[in-house]
Amino acid sequence: MLQYLLLFIPAFSVLAAGRPNVIFMIADDLGQRDLGCYGSTFYETPNLDRLAKQGVRFTNAYAACPVCSPTRAAVQTGRWPQRTGITDYIGAPLKPSLWKRNTILLPAPYADRLAHEELTMGEMMKSAGYVTFFAGKWHLGPAGFWPENQGYDINMGGIDKGGPYGAGKYFTPYANPRLPDGPPGEHIADRLAAETCKFIESNRHRPFFACYAFYDVHTPLNTKKALEQKYVKKKDKLGLEPKFGREEPRDVRLVQEHAVYAGMVETLDSAAGVILAKLDQLDLTENTVVIFTSDNGGLSTSEGSPTSNLPLRGGKGWLYEGGIRVPLLIRWPEKCKGGRLIHTPVCSIDYFATLQDLAAAQTVSQIDGSSLRPLLEENGTFAERPLAWHYPHYGNQGGAPSAALREGDWKLIHWYENDRLELYNLRNDLSETNDLATQEPKRVQLMLSRLKTWQNDVGAIMPSKNPSFNSAKPSGRFSSTPTKAVEKSKK
Repeated sequence: MLQYLLLFIPAFSVLAAGRPNVIFMIADDLGQRDLGCYGSTFYETPNLDRLAKQGVRFTNAYAACPVCSPTRAAVQTGRWPQRTGITDYIGAPLKPSLWKRNTILLPAPYADRLAHEELTMGEMMKSAGYVTFFAGKWHLGPAGFWPENQGYDINMGGIDKGGPYGAGKYFTPYANPRLPDGPPGEHIADRLAAETCKFIESNRHRPFFACYAFYDVHTPLNTKKALEQKYVKKKDKLGLEPKFGREEPRDVRLVQEHAVYAGMVETLDSAAGVILAKLDQLDLTENTVVIFTSDNGGLSTSEGSPTSNLPLRGGKGWLYEGGIRVPLLIRWPEKCKGGRLIHTPVCSIDYFATLQDLAAAQTVSQIDGSSLRPLLEENGTFAERPLAWHYPHYGNQGGAPSAALREGDWKLIHWYENDRLELYNLRNDLSETNDLATQEPKRVQLMLSRLKTWQNDVGAIMPSKNPSFNSAKPSGRFSSTPTKAVEKSKK
């Protein structure tokens, strides 16, 4: 049964006349604090910093999940990941019966593809008369469920893989069936930016929607040699050394000084700059909405732990702020006054509703998000609401099955392994180091009740007890140590 119905699919030249073009860019594993405009002093991101000055910067933007595929499903549909069934990164064991780790719980089952019955951004924008384009990471199902099957007229590089895992990794040969190899030495970010620019130029006389989902800065960690050398020198000049704390059961990086990762961040920024320059060149900047965000927080506790999210706690795979708080920059010169900060909490589910509003798409849709247009134009009302997360899985980064609710300044985290509850006041304690759960029992119970109500509404599937769990063997769980509690150098 279809969950959405398109009311009509008229010709683009009639429907989309006078509506803004849209460029939606989403990075992979880029932490909020990885951009200069959010406080990084080691990574260099001049193009995105300039975008922040020209547009608005959100200080409380969240990913719908601390890992990639669920957030991407939420972005594409405007629905909580639990409604699409995609609650873990696609590639993790699908069913509890496939789980082999010695953990207290068995992770919940999840869907390994975005169902055709779901209405995507591409389909919605196409129905409103836009020509649609997708470049980069898809990671929402096997062949037959790729962007061209989900409303995108053109697909450059969007397949089932979660990273650039071909022979050349980030460099050609890509071994990507939707991206022909380029000349030796070509970087995938540069190539996809060039393809995006070709699309923009070819469709500059009609309304267009381009979604560029960067493969950067996901592992494998590699970058252009010149950039690596640049940041090795910068690291030495600044006297930076690696420093780690402890987020049980993993070490967590406390300093941004990883030269290869810094090169990856700059490459991403440069690719974004190429697209922004193309808009300027074609005189399209004024009537083009540009949105830039990320799918989850920075990777700080595994696979090289290449970045630090401080002052945010934790990182990718965790429901602490470092795992779910992301950058969000939006520019719309024609309607939106630039240089502003917006502190209202928003989430991945809001982008679909925002684009639907901008395109005036006439759809019957059951979405969870709210349009951000009132915040952009400063003349509308935006009803603040609680935001919630449900991650019934063990991430590769050390996190355990858990859920969270943010309501106003307060944030509740519920750990499923031992039914532990943590409460933080984010206004006073952004780093989540002072657990107030025992001091605020009434607030904890009220927020827990609201979290459970939300979970029931979205059909959240819970993890189950692991009958094979051997308590005599170390599982790495469970204690909770703030990142500042332990510091040690690690070469």
